[in-house]
Amino acid sequence: MNRRNFLKFTLITSATPLLADQEISKQNSQMMSIIDLDLCDGCEGFEVPKCIIACKTHNKDKFPDPKKPIMNYWPQKKYEDYSDKKDIIDRLTPYNWTYVQKIEINGKKINIPRRCMHCDNPPCQKLCPFGVISKDKYGAVDIDKDFCFGGAKCRDACPWQIPQRQAGVGLYLNIAPKLAGGGVMYKCDMCKDLLNKGDKPACQNQCPKKAIKFAPKNEIMSIVNKENRHIYGLKENGGTSTIYLSSVDFESINEAITKKYENLTNKIGRPHMARVDSPLQKSENLAMAAMITPLAAIGAGAISAIKWNKKDK
Repeated sequence: MNRRNFLKFTLITSATPLLADQEISKQNSQMMSIIDLDLCDGCEGFEVPKCIIACKTHNKDKFPDPKKPIMNYWPQKKYEDYSDKKDIIDRLTPYNWTYVQKIEINGKKINIPRRCMHCDNPPCQKLCPFGVISKDKYGAVDIDKDFCFGGAKCRDACPWQIPQRQAGVGLYLNIAPKLAGGGVMYKCDMCKDLLNKGDKPACQNQCPKKAIKFAPKNEIMSIVNKENRHIYGLKENGGTSTIYLSSVDFESINEAITKKYENLTNKIGRPHMARVDSPLQKSENLAMAAMITPLAAIGAGAISAIKWNKKDK
């Protein structure tokens, strides 16, 4: 072994334990959640479900404040603006990151809290051309709102179309307001600020029925592995950090959801519960991800430079 190869070998072998320790640390800190549909009653008797109020209250400072007049998405003659619809709670919006779907099957009322699934291998992250979506140590899939251009590729890539767009905000206004993106994408970030403090997400803290439970991945999986009920989220889209439990099968639940929204022209923000594979398994999406990766790396590098400049000023 020559000197050069010896140095390479030394660097690799010395780095391997560090990388292994980092991976173990990440696995130990990763959180998952269970949403028990047999416990959730949609906060019956209350005007608004407690999880929605908790989410809106905790995240109000993160909500968009658009600059008006809002321009169209060039070359289209439209834009997405929910700034006058902040009170909408029957779907996901940039101002409503969780909502409760209400359906009925054979006389049984079923209430389904919906938000980001926080996928294990999120296609939104892989297909974001600007590289502003990350998956943190807790397993939360998060959009950097300060550097998102609102191109909505994340929503297109998401099997549930979870991220929602608000025009008239974001970095694109200062760089290329008529050419790059069209605002900022918003969604649940798992209350990562609360997790960093050792607390639980706001929706769990305020759920009166204890239907929402966040815990380390190994704890959640030990519960799930003992379950005899129907499960959703464990295998969908290649696996997620959000597991639904129900005594009613999810095929029937999805049929009821589909029927409820069948006459709506715009179904975005009202996710289904179909069995879905990861879109990254499709060859065309894999090819797109391969093409986007170097562009995202360049974009991430440029964004990092901007961040450092801001710190220096």
